[in-house]
Amino acid sequence: MAAPDSLKQALELRLRTAQAEGLPSISAAVVRKGEVIWADAVGLANVESATRATPDTQYRIGSITKTFTAVAVMQLRAKGLVDLDDRLDAHLPGVGHATPTIRRLLAHLSGLQREAGDMWITGEVPELDEIVALAANSERVLEPGIAFHYSNLAFALLGQVVAERTETPYVDWVNRTIIEPLGLARTTWSEQAPVAQGYLVQAYEGGVWPEPHIDTKGVVAMGQLWSTVTDLAQWATFLAEGDDAVLPKTEVDRMWFPQVMVHPDEWVAAYGLGVKLVNRGGAIYGGHGGAMPGHLAGVCIHRPSGVGAAVLTNSGALGAPEATAIDLAEKTRELWPEQPVEWRPQPPAPSEIQALLGRWWSEGGEFVFSWKDGHLQAVPVGAPAWLRPAVFDSEGEGVYRARSGYERGEKLVVVGPDELAWGGYPFTRAQAPWTF
Repeated sequence: MAAPDSLKQALELRLRTAQAEGLPSISAAVVRKGEVIWADAVGLANVESATRATPDTQYRIGSITKTFTAVAVMQLRAKGLVDLDDRLDAHLPGVGHATPTIRRLLAHLSGLQREAGDMWITGEVPELDEIVALAANSERVLEPGIAFHYSNLAFALLGQVVAERTETPYVDWVNRTIIEPLGLARTTWSEQAPVAQGYLVQAYEGGVWPEPHIDTKGVVAMGQLWSTVTDLAQWATFLAEGDDAVLPKTEVDRMWFPQVMVHPDEWVAAYGLGVKLVNRGGAIYGGHGGAMPGHLAGVCIHRPSGVGAAVLTNSGALGAPEATAIDLAEKTRELWPEQPVEWRPQPPAPSEIQALLGRWWSEGGEFVFSWKDGHLQAVPVGAPAWLRPAVFDSEGEGVYRARSGYERGEKLVVVGPDELAWGGYPFTRAQAPWTF
């Protein structure tokens, strides 16, 4: 289904407005339920040759590479090669004091210093065989787990874990098990034409300086990749839904579970396991940003709607592509909302379920048990909107377990015709005081 013309016009206006604020070029794409519904580019990919940008132009994506690294680590977890709560030195002997857990490394809770040495000061990028020794001599600037602290060094080390545990170079592993199976043909470790030259826009004269394309060598896992907006739009869908050929949804779900709030007093931004989570008006967008000399990048997706966006620019200091990507996704959800599913009468519930439906009481409060979409569900009466109903799976006669929602994981047992036990509490058909 084609995107509405009103939406295309709104997206184009947002893109052109962003470029007019002083970007050599900007490229963007929007994805909806796995389909790229719009892509466009404005401006010059190369100022010197007057080459115009297109949605197929490659840009550096910087730290969006971290989401690929995180997926690789989660593949190891799924294979039983690492546990998220393993300490780093269990996989990289010799890292010295730098022994936070894999989980904390993924969530920027490791307390490790931000960078791998002084590469951004000296221009000397560490080699792969130098990373472990460098980590041993790095600072632990915060106690692990105490607060969010972004660390490129942490992801360089995670890349080393991938290489050690798979006995495969990190780049080869990511290519073979992630990039190639997902068909991301324009996502590469070095630039492949057509490519955008990176620039720094001069603050007071309006000119541009070309920026160097740095090879990140030993810290490749934190920010080396190049890509296009159409590839990243597909990547956003994968980050939302997973793919059994790469990483199943159950593992992707783990990545989205918040591990730390960036600002504990305000739910604006958080991190899961390698995924940045942004709260925009109560809607959560997951993805990541990226920055390299001359390039800025952003990708996001709203999981419930499947609407996401990717934005790339060849300006190293202007453009706010993360925010722009959310703007595009938000506008798409506004102008092309998901239509409600037409209601149809459901088949009757099994007889053993029918006996459980209706009102129950526990701890003085009222609950409603119902049958929906082939599952027993339960929710407290008057529950806040954010509290999802418990959805149960059967585990045998008279035994159920909450697969999602309220009291997820807890067992529900049918004790008798008018008595249930759920999560360690009795449920009765009539309100009653405690009897012990």
